[in-house]
Amino acid sequence: MTINNTKRLTYLLALFALFLGNVALAQHPDEENCVYVPATELTMTGKLFNDTPNPYHRIDTVRFKGFTKSENNQVRESTGEALVFVTNSPFIRVKPRFGYITPSVNTMGIAVKGFDMYIRDGNKWLWAASGAQKTPGKENEPMTLIRDMKPEMHVCLLYLPLLSELYSLEIGIKEGSVIEAVPNPFRGRVAIFGSSFTQGISTSRSGMTYPAQFTRATGIQLLSLGCSGNCRLQSYFADALAAADVDAFIFDSFSNPSPEQIEERLFPFIEKIQAAHPGKPLIFQHTIYRERRNYNMGEEKIEFDRAHMADSLMNIACKRYKDVYYIKTNATDVTHETSVDGVHPGDYGYTLWARSIEKSICKILKKYGIK
Repeated sequence: MTINNTKRLTYLLALFALFLGNVALAQHPDEENCVYVPATELTMTGKLFNDTPNPYHRIDTVRFKGFTKSENNQVRESTGEALVFVTNSPFIRVKPRFGYITPSVNTMGIAVKGFDMYIRDGNKWLWAASGAQKTPGKENEPMTLIRDMKPEMHVCLLYLPLLSELYSLEIGIKEGSVIEAVPNPFRGRVAIFGSSFTQGISTSRSGMTYPAQFTRATGIQLLSLGCSGNCRLQSYFADALAAADVDAFIFDSFSNPSPEQIEERLFPFIEKIQAAHPGKPLIFQHTIYRERRNYNMGEEKIEFDRAHMADSLMNIACKRYKDVYYIKTNATDVTHETSVDGVHPGDYGYTLWARSIEKSICKILKKYGIK
């Protein structure tokens, strides 16, 4: 054998050894004995309607009509929903089956189509793992979220994808381990209807939306109906909210509509929901400052006109209607560097938003026995 052939053989053997090493790493011994349980056997939190034919849809679009094609897709996405369960498995895997996945350039893939898990640590929720399949077309393949956990019971909170429709979901654990549903750890049922902000656009993972952060911080369960770009006080959304079994309402409803739409629709929207839910609080949020208006005079005028109309009408609404409130929000700091794209905050901006509304919302809800 010549020297060149010897070198070539040695190189090929090295590559083969490296390949075997990678295969061995991928086939973690613990996960060879994996069993799956349907996610429907576990506790669901954050879900507005509990009777949808698809357990991961937020609204039954056969029952409720009027949505545009875009809105029809959005209300079938699992935004805001999470599973709660207890397990002593050393690893946790997820096996989803997706209907569709919405492409996004300003939201992390883990938030769009992935899963985000927290574990109860004393009196708080501590982040544990997150992930999504990286290769397009392989999103339905099983995936390990975390491994090498201590063999003790952990209370887990698993957030579902923000911009994807799930047909089914199974949770994988080590054979012989325990996985069980637990009572919902969050109190009350508070609907939150809003724009892309409420849906969580530009977050890095699904547990970082401001409703999710608010819920973990306060223990009050928010049921998200965030619909990116499509929260314009439409009457058919009011119809759905009027039919929901909830204790209170929060609205991020002045981020999408034009001043004319706000003027035309706000009072009928309030009246329709109050007719179905007399005596329950309706909490409206002032829309946040969008950084794209910093130097763009056209955007500055659009934002100013929208906010001026909302402020003017909400001043009237809070006097005209009992149980209607208007609160301030904030998603930036003195640096004005919390935005991802000039419109949507990043994770830190959403943290600021959740903190900015926590005190005022909890004070209002307490008046109605929600605390």
